[in-house]
Amino acid sequence: MWAPWRRDYVVSGSGVGEPGEKAKSACVFCDLVAGEDGPENLVLQRSERSYVVMNRYPYANGHLMVVPIRHLGDYEGLDEQEGREIFAFSQKCVRVLKKRLNADGFNVGFNLGRSAGAGIAGHLHMHVVPRWEGDHNLMPVLGGVRVIPESLETAYNQLRPDFEV
Repeated sequence: MWAPWRRDYVVSGSGVGEPGEKAKSACVFCDLVAGEDGPENLVLQRSERSYVVMNRYPYANGHLMVVPIRHLGDYEGLDEQEGREIFAFSQKCVRVLKKRLNADGFNVGFNLGRSAGAGIAGHLHMHVVPRWEGDHNLMPVLGGVRVIPESLETAYNQLRPDFEV
């Protein structure tokens, strides 16, 4: 598969903004929370200490991230209230993805540090990745690509109603 737009993402290492777009500050997650929620920044819901955002470069359709609002790269530095909000949001993400996308299973967790796969190690974030029986088959292994069957805008519009407060 040909995806030339990914080059800017790979070169910049940001993974959140538009390809080739530079972050307004040193942290793309802080930039996201500073903006207005909607399809442009893919933020689905926020609370006092955390928010839910769609991954612009998803591992699977409906890939969400739960992010603390406070700029924090250290998992042990999460305070109790942030931890509660993040885990409550992750549970809500699972419920919504089951309901809206009929997900069969999930990968939920943090990649802590670059050596553990964190693309943005400076700002902690939890991944919620929906999975389906036979979803990725051998494409990632043999082809080195992921197949995402619908646009981010379509997925955002499908998920957003369940995140409205």
